[in-house]
Amino acid sequence: MISINRRSALGLLGATAGTLILPRMAFSQAKRPSITIAVQKITNNNSLDVYHEQSNVGERIFFPNLWEGLILRDWMGNQGPVPGLATEWKRIDDKTLELKLRQGVKFHNGDEMTAEDVAFSFSKERVFGNTEPAGGKTIFESDHKPATAKELPATVPGVGRRLWPALAGIEIVDKYTVRLHNTTPDVTLEGRLYSGGSQITNRRAWDEAASFTEWSRKPITTGPYMVGEYKPDVSLTLVAFDEYWGGRPPLEQIRFVEVPEVASRVNGLLSGEYDFACDLPPDQIAAVQAAPGYEVQNSTIWNHRVSVFNTQNPILANPLVRRAMTHAIDRQAIVDALWVGKTVTPAGLQFESFRNSDMFIDGWAPPAFDPALARDLLKQANYKGDAIPYRLLNNYYTNQTANGQIMVEMWKQVGLNVEIEMKENWAQIHDPQGIKGVRDWSAGNSINDPITPMVVQFGPNGEVQQKKDWTNAEMNKLAVVMETSTDRAQRKKAIARMLEIAEREDPVYQVLHQNAVFTGMKSSLKWKAAPAFAMDFRATNWSI
Repeated sequence: MISINRRSALGLLGATAGTLILPRMAFSQAKRPSITIAVQKITNNNSLDVYHEQSNVGERIFFPNLWEGLILRDWMGNQGPVPGLATEWKRIDDKTLELKLRQGVKFHNGDEMTAEDVAFSFSKERVFGNTEPAGGKTIFESDHKPATAKELPATVPGVGRRLWPALAGIEIVDKYTVRLHNTTPDVTLEGRLYSGGSQITNRRAWDEAASFTEWSRKPITTGPYMVGEYKPDVSLTLVAFDEYWGGRPPLEQIRFVEVPEVASRVNGLLSGEYDFACDLPPDQIAAVQAAPGYEVQNSTIWNHRVSVFNTQNPILANPLVRRAMTHAIDRQAIVDALWVGKTVTPAGLQFESFRNSDMFIDGWAPPAFDPALARDLLKQANYKGDAIPYRLLNNYYTNQTANGQIMVEMWKQVGLNVEIEMKENWAQIHDPQGIKGVRDWSAGNSINDPITPMVVQFGPNGEVQQKKDWTNAEMNKLAVVMETSTDRAQRKKAIARMLEIAEREDPVYQVLHQNAVFTGMKSSLKWKAAPAFAMDFRATNWSI
C-alpha cells in the first residue's frame, strides 16, 4: 500500500489507487499487428534521452511505451501517480522518500532492474554533472560544455537541476529498496518522480556505450517497447519487448514517421499509408471523419500555448511594451477562428487540477484585450515603431503559423511593428546571435502542482532564464519558496505573486489558450487517445 502523510499529499492529490500490473495470462501467439504513425516531428535534438529531449514531441514517443519511472503517470486517467517500477512508497520525513522496487523487472538487454540502476539514474554521471543543489541559482549551458564524447550534453545538467533543484542522491538500502534524499523539504517529491526526466535506465548499457549520442539513440529501459531502429529526422521504430513486467505488448512494432506537412499526414492516413496522423488542426477534422472507416479523437490537455518575450531586446526591455503586447491580443478571437471553439482561454498559467490541492488562484485572468490601454502603454514607453522580431517555426505547434500571423495583425492595430522571421528548428529560434524578440512555446503541468509550469519553466533553472531571455530577482526568491515550503498558505501566496509578476508587472510570457490534441486514425484499431501528447500502446489501451 502507498503510504502518504499530510505533508506529502499536496503533490499527490488526484492519485489513483490503481496499479498498472497486468495479469500474467496466456496470450494468443498469433502474429501481432504493427502500426505506422505520422507525426510532424519525432524529436528536436535527435536524442531519445528524457533529460536531453524535454519536449511535447518527446512525450509522445517516450511515454508510456519506452521510458518508465518508479512512479508512473496515469496517462489514460487523471494524470496522477500510480505504482510503476516501485510498488509502494512512503515519506520518512519532509526531505526523504523510501521506495520498494518491483522485483523481477527486466531491462531490454535482459538485466534485472535493481537499486543500483535506480541510484545511477539519479547520479552526477547520468544527470547533474558537477552541479550542486543550490536554490535560486541558474545553471547555464556555457558552464557545462562536454570535453569528451561520453560526457553529458551542455543542456542536461541544467535540466537536471530544473527538475531536481535540491536532490542530494539515492541511498541503496538493499537490492529492492531505495531512499531518495533531498537537501530541503519538498512537498512535490512524489510528483517529480512521475514527471518527464525521472525515468530509470540500465547502468551496464550506459557503461558499455562509446558516447552519449550512441547511448541516447538506443537507451536501454524497462518499457513495453524497445528501440528497434532510429533514423534521426526520418523515423523511429519501437519493437515489442516480450519480457515486459506488465505483460506481452499487443503490437509487434510501432513506427513513427516524420511528416512535417499537415496535408501529407492527412492524405497518407486516408490512403492507408499511415494508421494514425497526429497534430491535425481543427479544419481537417471534417475531411477525416467524412471518410469511411476513419475518425478523429481529440481533447484539451494539461498544456497551454504561450508566447515568450526576450528582454535583452532593447525595446522589450521596457515592461510597458511587453504589457502593451499582452493587451493587444484577442485570445477569444483566436480560439474561435483557429480552434472553432474546441479549446478555451485559461485563467493565466493555471490548470483546473490545481483546485484539487487548493492551489488555484480564483479570480485571476490573463491580461484583458484592451487596444486603447495597449496604445496608451506604448505612448508611455515612448515607443517609436521600431521592429520587434518574431522567430517563428512552421507549425511545430498546431495552427502555429496562422496564429502568429493573426497576432502580428493584432499588434499592428495598436501600433506595434512585429516582423515574422521564419526559422527551421529550435536551434535557430534560440540562437543567441542576432536580435531576439518574441517566440512561441507551450507550458505544461506534469506534477499536478503549480510548481509546474511556473517554477520549472520560468524559475531560475527554467529554460527561459537558462537561455537568458528574461530574469526577475523576486520571481527567483519565490521559486525557492515554492520548492522548499511545506506551508500551503505560504506557497499559495507565493504562486499568486508569481502570476502578478510574470503576467502583469514584468511580463515574461502571454498565455494564448489551452492546448488541444487532434489525432486522425482508423476506426477499426480500437485505441483511445490520452488527454496528453503521450500515446499509450500498452495492452490496457489496445483491443487485440
